[in-house]
Amino acid sequence: MKQTLLFFTVLLFAAIQLQAVEPNPIFTAVPSLTIAPDARAGGMGDVGAATTPDVNSQYWNPSKYVFMESEAGLSISYTPWLRSLVSDIDLIYLAGYYKFSQRQALSASLRYFSLGNIELFNEYGDNIRAIKPLELAADVAYSQKLSENFSASAALRFIYSDLNNGASDDMFPGAAVAADVSAYYRTPITLTTGKGNLAIGLNISNLGSKITYDKNATNNFIPTNLRLGGSFDYDIDEYQRFTVSADVNKLLVPTPNATTDFNKVSMLSGVFQSFSDAPGGSKEELQEIMWSAGVEYAYNKQFFVRAGYFNENEYKGNRKYFTAGAGFKLNVFQLDAGYVISTSQSNPLDKTLRFSLSFDLFGLKNLVK
Repeated sequence: MKQTLLFFTVLLFAAIQLQAVEPNPIFTAVPSLTIAPDARAGGMGDVGAATTPDVNSQYWNPSKYVFMESEAGLSISYTPWLRSLVSDIDLIYLAGYYKFSQRQALSASLRYFSLGNIELFNEYGDNIRAIKPLELAADVAYSQKLSENFSASAALRFIYSDLNNGASDDMFPGAAVAADVSAYYRTPITLTTGKGNLAIGLNISNLGSKITYDKNATNNFIPTNLRLGGSFDYDIDEYQRFTVSADVNKLLVPTPNATTDFNKVSMLSGVFQSFSDAPGGSKEELQEIMWSAGVEYAYNKQFFVRAGYFNENEYKGNRKYFTAGAGFKLNVFQLDAGYVISTSQSNPLDKTLRFSLSFDLFGLKNLVK
């Protein structure tokens, strides 16, 4: 049973995406942590390290919260998964923040990923029971302005993964703790044709303990990730703004090879090893870098149109897809939608529509006075 469930998880998140000859993708436990949770970033090709701050910055770069105009906000997002195959696998994401001064903010998020109902059968084909595997993560972050244009943040995260759901006696729920470290720089720029802002963001996420499902007989890396991004937004006129952004990502996890026992490699050693351990040398190391780019057009800070593209090397997962999105803001709430159009075979999010609903809590407070 244990081997069957582990195979199902690997197949669900990674193997179905592979179509290149001799691929060597990087596998981690709790792969749901890598799913972009919100519709705005999802409509821009999954970029977010340096985009203009929003309520869902907790996942992309919590350092951005101190640059928010409102003092508090809350957002809930919904993402279907493998919707072309099943109807009960999905991600629900809740995020919020509070600026308790002009230079400091607290933020938090809760991520719940359900793998749906899985029917179990015995060797005679009899239905034994149904299980509901799940993955859960909760985190809190503190961010502070270190200067007028620069901020930094640290986050702590608790991760829980139950792939067995009590179905067997040799597999147990796994838990891990992790931290994020991020930074954000944003500066105004005056051009001959108008004004804009240039931003750079960095987020190293999920630096933490490995996770085990068999009481430390074996252990697995969680998806420690390095994200670096840049963004430029330009005021076309008093009402119109155009933004272009791009991110690069690299998993700070060792590359699979035939000679290393990763059960004996620590998290910190794995981070440093991830830059130079690919069997194919520097060429394969470069293949492990994912990139994405997106644009956003905003009118009167109320209507938004977005597009983007995400690229992962064919030997490392082969996720390649275009995205499109739109948003509408009215008073104290904003509704965003994002859509994925895959250009590679069997993308789990192909033709998936995700939604985010955000609230300006400070504006809501003033509205009800």
